[in-house]
Parts: sequence; structure tokens; C-alpha cells
Amino acid sequence: MDSAKSRRCSLSQSLFFPFLLFFSNLLTFYLSSSPFSPSFFSSTMTTDSVDINPTPSLPPEFSAFTSPKPLPLGYNPNIDSSTLHPPIGLPCLQFPKELSTYLSYTINSSCPDDELLAQKLLLKGCEPLPRRRCRPPSPKNFPEPSPLPQSLWSLPSDSSIHWSAYSCKNFKCLVERKHSKAFDDCKDCFDLNGREKTRWITPSSNALDFSIDEVLSLKPYGTIRIGLDIGGGSGTFAVRMKERNITIVTTSMNFNGPFNSFIAARGVVPLYVSISQRLPFFDNTLDIVHSMHVLSNWIPTKLLHFVVFDVYRVLRPGGIFWLDHFFFVEEQMEEYAKVIESVGFEKVKWEVGRKLDRGMEMREMYISAVLEKPLKNSW
Repeated sequence: MDSAKSRRCSLSQSLFFPFLLFFSNLLTFYLSSSPFSPSFFSSTMTTDSVDINPTPSLPPEFSAFTSPKPLPLGYNPNIDSSTLHPPIGLPCLQFPKELSTYLSYTINSSCPDDELLAQKLLLKGCEPLPRRRCRPPSPKNFPEPSPLPQSLWSLPSDSSIHWSAYSCKNFKCLVERKHSKAFDDCKDCFDLNGREKTRWITPSSNALDFSIDEVLSLKPYGTIRIGLDIGGGSGTFAVRMKERNITIVTTSMNFNGPFNSFIAARGVVPLYVSISQRLPFFDNTLDIVHSMHVLSNWIPTKLLHFVVFDVYRVLRPGGIFWLDHFFFVEEQMEEYAKVIESVGFEKVKWEVGRKLDRGMEMREMYISAVLEKPLKNSW
């Protein structure tokens, strides 16, 4: 009899502990998922606070800009929130020393003269950079720009540029550096009476060299109206398109030269973003995207895949991607062709040829292509 009671007691105890464990887990799950859980209150308090300093080692301006900002009128259904979260590039915090220097300034005063620092941060992935509350360096005696159309093919005044970030201190130096043996990005881009004068205009016997008029003729007249030139140097592609009543925005970096200021002085629109940045245009909006030399084998293959898909995204159905002199070495042909072909473009023109200026033994190649986003069923 006692042994039977003992077995029943033992059974009850063995069942009690599993049930206790089950209900405690159930209670934990309920509390963690409840809108009134401790984590909910913690996140709510964090969201509504403006005094957060998530990285104490950085200057107060970092927190002042990046902390969530309560909207003055409360909840906004367009953003489904009562707060704004000002963005910065995710990698910014990987470079606290440079970021701290960039954000160390006097509010409502002049910014440090730090164009090189800002560009290095941006190219490392700190994009967008945090906004600042200071006035950027600028020329003391800035002149009125030349009027259109004169500005399209004339050098701006030296006094229109803040030169501290560049080895050249005037446009004469920039024009003449094409004769220098030292490396500089786009060395002859500032000589508007040199090769720039004939780019995309003069007929060529090289099958890789498409002309603007040749490419425009592939679409019904007047349907190419707006677009983007990725890595457009000094803006000559945009200038040539402007002469045809087509508006082109040009992305460019300032690699030892005032490329963005020069593009603007010519009367076309510069956009200071790197190749890593998501293109700041809405889906299905642009008629044409052009890129010469910038998209090439220096870009990691997976990143290039993202970039080409982003080009596809911003082009309207029927829009064209002019891939102009994409550089690679012969062994990479299959790899890069697969990346480009996987996106969904239709090939309108596709030319492959050798880059011979350094000799056949280098096995260097180019692809020039006109690719069309399908007019129908592009999704």
C-alpha cells in the first residue's frame, strides 16, 4: 500500500516539474512579445529621448544629429512614426578617430578646412556623412559664373575654387598636368580644347567607341530626356547631352581636382556620391544611365552585381544603360559577362575588344554595350 502511494507521489512530482517548466516558458514568451514588456518600454524610452549618446567617445554633435528627433506634431502616418532618425553610413562608427575630427567644430561658425578627410570617410563607406552645423570653406571673392552656353566650353575663374585640397592651385596647372608622368585620375579632363572636345562626337573606326548620336538613334526621337552619368569626370558627357536638350546628372569624386565645382561651373549638375551609394533616384524614372571606365574590375564582383541591379532599378522600362569601356582582363570575361547578363537587360549593342595601349601581353579587354530594360514585363 505504502509503495503504491509512493509511486503515485513520485509520478505527480515527475509531472509537476515539466508542467512548471512549460508554463514558465509560456509566460516568458508572452511577456517578451507583449506591447507592455520591459523591452517595449526600453525601446519606447530610447526612441523618444533626444539626449542619447550611443558613442560617448565621439563629440556631442554626433549625438545631436543622429539621436531620434520627436516630430513637433506627433505621429505622422506617412512615416508611421512619431520620430525621425537622421541617417549616417553604417561604417561611420568603424572610424571613430576620423569621425570625431570631422565632427569637431564650433556650431554656427566656419567648418574646418577638411575636404580630404570628408572624402576619405565617404569612400570608406561613411556615406551619407553626418550633417554639420557650420559653414563650408569657400573662395573669398567668388565671381559670377559664365553665362550659358559660354560656360559649357570655357574654364571657370581660378577665384571660383577653394584650392587647399588639391596639388594644383589654378586651372592652368590642371590643364597642363596631362603632360606629367605622375598618376592623377582623369588627367586630361580639364583640357576642354583637347580630347574632351571630341569625346562621343567624332566618328571612330574602333567598334568599342559608340557616339552619342549613334546611341540616341536606337530609341524614338525625343524619348531620351533625362539620365545619369556615373563617374563622369569633368562633365563633358552631360554637356554634350545638354546640347541635345537632354538633362544629365553627373556623379564624380574630387580626386586631386575640383571635379564637382568644375562640373557645376560648366552649367550641368554634379552629384557627390560614391559608387557604393544607392542611386538617389526613384524606381523606373530615368531614360538613360551612362558609365565610362568607372564600372570595371576594380569593383568587387558582388558589389558590381548590386550596382548593375541598381541601374536597372532607376531606369524606366525601355530605358538604356550605356556601359562604355568596361575594363577587365581576358580571364575574367565569363565572370563579368554573367554578372551583367543576369540582371535582365536586353542586349541592343555588345562589343568586346582588346585594350592595346600597354601591349597584347597584358591581356586587357573592354566591353562596350547598350543594354535596354525591357519595355514590357520588366519586373
